[in-house]
Amino acid sequence: MNQSTNLNMPYIMASQAQKHVTHNEAIRTLDALVQISIIDKDLTTPPSSPIEGECYIPATGATGEWAGYEGKIAAYQDAAWMFYTPGTGFLAFITDEGLIYIYNGINWAPYTDGKIGGPTAVLNAGTNGSETRFELAEEEITLAGPSTDSTITIPDRAIVFAVTTRTTQSITGATSYDCGIAGDIGKFGGALGITMGSTNSGVVGPSAFYVDTAVRLSANGSDFTGGKVRVAIHYMLCTPPAS
Repeated sequence: MNQSTNLNMPYIMASQAQKHVTHNEAIRTLDALVQISIIDKDLTTPPSSPIEGECYIPATGATGEWAGYEGKIAAYQDAAWMFYTPGTGFLAFITDEGLIYIYNGINWAPYTDGKIGGPTAVLNAGTNGSETRFELAEEEITLAGPSTDSTITIPDRAIVFAVTTRTTQSITGATSYDCGIAGDIGKFGGALGITMGSTNSGVVGPSAFYVDTAVRLSANGSDFTGGKVRVAIHYMLCTPPAS
């Protein structure tokens, strides 16, 4: 065996020439993978002027030098991109989101309360199965026409605190967009940004819903002709006793 089991760092072998090369390669790997800090995990194109030592996680559909390395850790080291394969359980702090993600062996998921994924946080639970819990549902929506509804819905009997958005692919056609529901298209924000990376935290006073309700993104100026927006619904559910 000429490399370590977990981080795949090269060993210095007996009678090896230029041992410093192998040693430096191992140090470079440690520099990228220990206390992982990621600038962004939603980009498909490498930044035009990366800074030495910066790390990214290329998103699905990565192009250019990142093509074929989706989900891996892309580190800019020695003026070139180096790619490292994460192992199950790797933790990374995503700087632009302010969140910790965990690699579950398939993809990167938010790390919540020590759980992989963590879309549900139970605040308290009764002895007969009743619960008070916060939940989070996410979806990336491809935009078209005058408006597009989400597939995920605000559940019946949910109390919603916010719907947040991030433009993951620049929007074309419209000059801006509103985020809301049918009948109140700007409930969670109006005239929102169409450029990739634009975000909005559409907080509202706690709003109770009594029927499953889709989030609606409505075009301003002209119809949507392209673009994608990731939507997150932040809500609370109070479930009755099971027995």
